[in-house]
Amino acid sequence: MERVEIKLRENPYDILIGPGLLNNLDNLIEDNTEQNFIITDENVHSLYADYLKPLTNYDTIVIPPGEESKSIDMATNILKTLLKKGTSRKSQIIAFGGGVVGDLAGFCSSIYMRGISFVQVPTTLLAQVDSSVGGKTGVNLMDYKNSVGAFYQPKRVIIDTKVLHTLPYRQVLSGIGEIIKYGIIYDYDFFQYVIKHIDQIKCCNPDIMSYVIKTCCEIKAKIVAQDEKENGLRKILNFGHTIGHGLEGITGFSKYTHGEAVIIGMYYETFLAKKLGLINKNYSKEIMDFIEDIGLDLNIDDYPISQLTNWMLKDKKNVKGKISFIFPIAEGRVEEHFLTKDELIDINLK
Repeated sequence: MERVEIKLRENPYDILIGPGLLNNLDNLIEDNTEQNFIITDENVHSLYADYLKPLTNYDTIVIPPGEESKSIDMATNILKTLLKKGTSRKSQIIAFGGGVVGDLAGFCSSIYMRGISFVQVPTTLLAQVDSSVGGKTGVNLMDYKNSVGAFYQPKRVIIDTKVLHTLPYRQVLSGIGEIIKYGIIYDYDFFQYVIKHIDQIKCCNPDIMSYVIKTCCEIKAKIVAQDEKENGLRKILNFGHTIGHGLEGITGFSKYTHGEAVIIGMYYETFLAKKLGLINKNYSKEIMDFIEDIGLDLNIDDYPISQLTNWMLKDKKNVKGKISFIFPIAEGRVEEHFLTKDELIDINLK
């Protein structure tokens, strides 16, 4: 078992990574609470419910899978259930699922009784390398991504790498999007490693995946430790997300997984950086050629740039009506730049 520490000034915690950790879940959770509430979705529950049986004094809330569940209405339903069951401030929520479950459960934990303990047990690749780490919680509102939320750190993150073998390929691809991001924004050598081992990553080779997941968590741990609430450095984690969130919104979260949208976002944000002269041709070509070879349909011709820009204007990272972008500028380096709607339309993504 590998261990990565999130060294925060307040509420530090660790990430445990290894195969078969679900078999020891009752010990790893360090249960000293009055009551545990596992929040999971129907897909995860059908596959892994038996792993919950050794836990003591727990109840389960099962939600429908998919982005539609990441809503104020669903959060309200969960909070009402907690209240009806007499859940106290000494209770604990366990998020057992992918990014939607983790974000939703973390958000409910952050506001119920002004905050109760929660543990992340991520079961998708994207959640294991990114969304379960760092304390971002939230729900979507009116199709705007994560527009309501809080920074609220988990007590622990428990990552069982064996569950990756039950993921459909599309969910693996979604996680690959976030993996690529870490190499581009922070560690060029890791980006080269991902390029070299992409076929093994697609197949979830156990040895390769343990290294990849640990490296992503270590990179995010370093970033979050320096900037927990996204006042500076942590913004680099948003590479690909400005356009990605726009694509998710304009399609009503029905066409792309989050990771797919991020992959497309990274492609076109690299393209924009090239057109703005922020990145040299060789490095932009390396990034864009690699993303093209992944096999995802990158065509966004169906979405007029003016409409896509309107969605991006709702991004919470924007300043004074200007859209925030994280652009790659050199190997392992990115910078934040702001563009107006008119500037973006003039540059064009196509």
